[in-house]
Amino acid sequence: MRVLLLYPLFPKSFWSFDKALELIGRKVSLPPLGLITVAAILPQSWEFRLVDRNVQVETEADWAWADLVIVSGMIVQKPDILHLIGEAKRRGVLVAVGGPYVTSVPDAAQEAGANFLVLDEGEITLPLLVEALNQGETSGIFRAWGEKPDVTTTPIPRFDLLNLKAYNEMSVQFSRGCPFECEFCDIIVLYGRKPRTKTPAQLLAELQTLYDLGWRRSVFVVDDNFIGNKRNVKLMLRELAPWMADHGYPFRLATEASVDLAKDQELLDLMVKANFTSVFLGIETPDTESLSLTKKFQNTRSSLVESVQTINRTGLNVMAGFILGFDGEKAGAGDRIIDFVEATAIPKAMFGLLQALPNTPLWKRLHKEGRLRSGSEETYGHQMTLTNFVPTRPIEELAREYANCFWELYEPSRYLARVYRHYKQMKPAPHKAPLRMLEIIEMRAVVTIFWRQGVKRSTRFQFWRQLFSILWQNPNAFVPYLSNCAAMEHFIDYRQIVRDEIEAQIVEFLGREAVSNVTPSREEVTI
Repeated sequence: MRVLLLYPLFPKSFWSFDKALELIGRKVSLPPLGLITVAAILPQSWEFRLVDRNVQVETEADWAWADLVIVSGMIVQKPDILHLIGEAKRRGVLVAVGGPYVTSVPDAAQEAGANFLVLDEGEITLPLLVEALNQGETSGIFRAWGEKPDVTTTPIPRFDLLNLKAYNEMSVQFSRGCPFECEFCDIIVLYGRKPRTKTPAQLLAELQTLYDLGWRRSVFVVDDNFIGNKRNVKLMLRELAPWMADHGYPFRLATEASVDLAKDQELLDLMVKANFTSVFLGIETPDTESLSLTKKFQNTRSSLVESVQTINRTGLNVMAGFILGFDGEKAGAGDRIIDFVEATAIPKAMFGLLQALPNTPLWKRLHKEGRLRSGSEETYGHQMTLTNFVPTRPIEELAREYANCFWELYEPSRYLARVYRHYKQMKPAPHKAPLRMLEIIEMRAVVTIFWRQGVKRSTRFQFWRQLFSILWQNPNAFVPYLSNCAAMEHFIDYRQIVRDEIEAQIVEFLGREAVSNVTPSREEVTI
């Protein structure tokens, strides 16, 4: 069986970092971990080709080669998922579709003509697909029906299928699931509230595979809450730290965790010792009432400002996500977020207007209240769209606060100042990783950053003053510090895109509202 694995296009987003990646000759940030895991679960006697359409487009030769096409992706990739189903059908090639999007909303993929829907987690449903194909079946829907797989049986992803030079980071997964029950989050819907973890040996084997393939850059541990099972993650970190030391600290590690990480100093120290350098926190909002309403109680039990500062001082760069549009939210929430980000000096703060994701408690509540907008399924997951429901605040007020957050926080001098404060107060790493020889294109990137930010722009004096200060006070942080400076090239571009997109949507929304308000009633038309 010849299998063509296709990874759909992502829209431009906060995390695309287009302009920054161009500087170092990389196409995208992260690889399709789900698809290379699918390839590892399927029979290894089969042949596989992987095409990440964010890197390059598949050819007619790829289509002609394939006996089966497998497409997997997230909600934001929906347009290209449906496009690829259509392309497969047009060529008469069997197509199987899976991943978070079709698991949540299978109807559109089925209507588009997908032969097989492989839903839920692949360790359970992919063997059902193999059995159906072996029996000559040409269609089917495979579900786990609530069963969750034991991830200690998950094989090492097929990293060898990737063009490693296309990516800025590699990705691995240690756990699935999250113990919390935030109303707006679909993680517990997809993966459950009981975090399931791999064994330490499994994760080390995946890292060893990357090491043997020659990878020496960052690795993102893509768990939705890395510390969901603190006992198991500590056991893993105690084995990971000596492995990293024995291999000369070949990877900088990053992950996503809940903010209660700040309460466990032992866990923080273990992460730093294992060469974790960054963590993404779901802050959402500094407004305690909104956090309680959306059932994000873990963010209300201690000071969020102090929690961020504790994590940062221990030695981790903090990235964070924020949301506008919670029910009962008071005016000025955007300004309060700006104040919070400045107080904590978080360099990369991601914003979004609240979206009701399918099958989440929020979705179900809003559906019951009749507040979901028509066509709401077309917008969820997109960072530059208005809310897909009727909020309790005027939508134009929300949208303008959202656009203003981006515009203010990513003003160049303001952003550079936060990056500097963040790394200045960070505790130096307990170990010094060996310097890696810069590739020629990376050297050009450094020169380009020096030229743009240190000569061409009005930030020139601030740039050099801060750069030399970091070199003097925290030299181990120089590489990630400069990397965050490079990210400004993306944010300068993206803040303008956000402002333009949101303003256009406000105009369109107000125009629709005006039309609906002057539309004559049925009685008037009849008369």
